[in-house]
Amino acid sequence: MDNVRETLDRLIREQGDDYASISRLLGRNAAYVQQFIRRGTPRKLDEDDRRLLARYFGVDEGALGGSGAPVVAAKFPLKLVPRYALGASAGPGSLPEDEAAMGQIAFDPKWLRTLGVSATALSMIRVTGDSMMPTLSDGDEIMVDSSDAAEAVRDGIYVLRMDDALIVKRIAPNPATRRFAIRSDNPAYPDWPDCDPAAITIIGRVVWAGRKL
Repeated sequence: MDNVRETLDRLIREQGDDYASISRLLGRNAAYVQQFIRRGTPRKLDEDDRRLLARYFGVDEGALGGSGAPVVAAKFPLKLVPRYALGASAGPGSLPEDEAAMGQIAFDPKWLRTLGVSATALSMIRVTGDSMMPTLSDGDEIMVDSSDAAEAVRDGIYVLRMDDALIVKRIAPNPATRRFAIRSDNPAYPDWPDCDPAAITIIGRVVWAGRKL
């Protein structure tokens, strides 16, 4: 492993990230960074990828194989959360590991810690429809924590996949039967009071929402 690959590997580990999350940060498939570090493919980082990584980790671009004028290291490195071109509430979709991000949104890592979330498990998607009004509106951007999924599900708002549709709903587990009640905050939409967890894929818990005014 050459110096660039060793440096990138160290930066990822020191910041508590993983190969897949950094690949998604770059808008690449989930195996991209692992292949670069472990297999030497590609031979060197793309210039735009190198610049983004240098700013993300707050290091000189030269440490990642760049040349010429050094970039200014970020004084307060931000966590970049991938944003996907998917809508949750109606329509097909999912969050597969190889889904390429359409961009990133930067957050202060200290602020993320106040949410009690792991930055490496976060993604942003858009709400479509009005079934969760007034809590969530059509067009809202929601932050989804995929580490808080089926094994730890509790009362809250989750992104689910049911019958090939990606939806955002409120879940209330029944501790006696271990089945779910799935509810819409908008009373104009029906609830499903007794759902089999085996028929549902839980993508992650909604931990934050932002909207255009």
